[in-house]
Amino acid sequence: MSNIIIVMLPYFYLPPSNSGLITFIPQLLLFGAVNILSLITASGRFIDALYDPFIASMSDKSKNPNGRRIPFMKWAILPTVLFCCLTFSPIVNGESIYNAFWIGLTMVFFFMGATSYIIPYNALLPELTETASEKVKLSSFQQVGFIIGIMLSALVNNFADLIQSFFQISSRDTAVQYTIWSLCIIAGSFMLVPVLTIDEKKYTSSKPSRLPLFPAIRKTFSNQNFKYYLVSDFSYYMALSIISSGLLYFVTVLLDLPEAIGGPLMGTMVLVSLVFYPLINYLSRKIGKKPIVLFSFAMLSLIFIAIYFLGHFPFSSTVQIYILILCASFPLASLGILPNAILAEIAQKDAQHTGENREGMFFAVKYLFVKLGQTLGIALFAFLTVYGKDPGNDYGLRLNGVCGFVLCLIALIIFSRFKEEQVIVEKRAFIQPK
Repeated sequence: MSNIIIVMLPYFYLPPSNSGLITFIPQLLLFGAVNILSLITASGRFIDALYDPFIASMSDKSKNPNGRRIPFMKWAILPTVLFCCLTFSPIVNGESIYNAFWIGLTMVFFFMGATSYIIPYNALLPELTETASEKVKLSSFQQVGFIIGIMLSALVNNFADLIQSFFQISSRDTAVQYTIWSLCIIAGSFMLVPVLTIDEKKYTSSKPSRLPLFPAIRKTFSNQNFKYYLVSDFSYYMALSIISSGLLYFVTVLLDLPEAIGGPLMGTMVLVSLVFYPLINYLSRKIGKKPIVLFSFAMLSLIFIAIYFLGHFPFSSTVQIYILILCASFPLASLGILPNAILAEIAQKDAQHTGENREGMFFAVKYLFVKLGQTLGIALFAFLTVYGKDPGNDYGLRLNGVCGFVLCLIALIIFSRFKEEQVIVEKRAFIQPK
């Protein structure tokens, strides 16, 4: 559902002229610089971001007999599904400022629901695992689910084609809405799986934190390694939002390919990414996680530069986009697996040092920065569309490549200061006395 919003929100409300969709939001500029979709999106995510530490603190301090995490997840599912559906249900069937206010409201409640699920869910990662290799393995399986979600969100237009054809629906907008609503219901059913199958009291032994909200936030930010992690993560997710929001534009406008190719592209990237998972698990044990993350940031920065030149390379458009997707597979796989495992180690080491179990707060602060990064990424993408988003007038889309390059470069520089102490500890652990 999160990826449906990232991939489809700009495309659904501010579609390119050759998409067959209605424009639901006017391209208004506030102060001559910020368009209305950017402002509404940023405002909704900012309000939600402030909610992250609150739900983390509540979860960390919970004394519920059924556990600290699962009870929060259970009650978050229905509002998350409902408000994701409503986000793609404009109240005016045409271009209107009221639609902008509507999606601002629905997105606040969607992300509050999603946060109430995601923060406790991710806090289970360090609690359900003991060793660093177990954390990487579980994070790998989490990432498999995440990229399948990305693939399904990229297939919205393909599913809409089927619905339009099978049910003889003339309106393209209606077909896209039916597709998104159906995927939201399916997503909600998957969210039930850990709630119904994980016995939290059996598999975790963490004690509730006693720290109040603001002291817990201050202590979390006092971790120097965590600060480097946050800044690089923020830059990465801002860059990823740009490429996710722009994929359908890059395909249909810069390369003049049909939008239906988006699904096969994401499917290819998912399959190739899966091939790299065992390699990433192996390399993380041999050389550590930091070198892999730095290499991935470097690769992504080059991929963003290539986006600027899409459509101008001396080979076919199809070849260009598939080369780009294949090159992106390794960095997206590694940056999907390793950061959560790294953060789980930071949280676990902090708990050992301070005696306070604040796993939820660490992940809450992370997701606060992730959401700010995603929000600014979508906002920046929407803003740059003012400078061209249609065939023959595409300069705004190309500028996104330059911005993504700069963001990945910042992430690389900041994360190079990260101290991977855990790797040294683990290597020593393998030296057994004779």
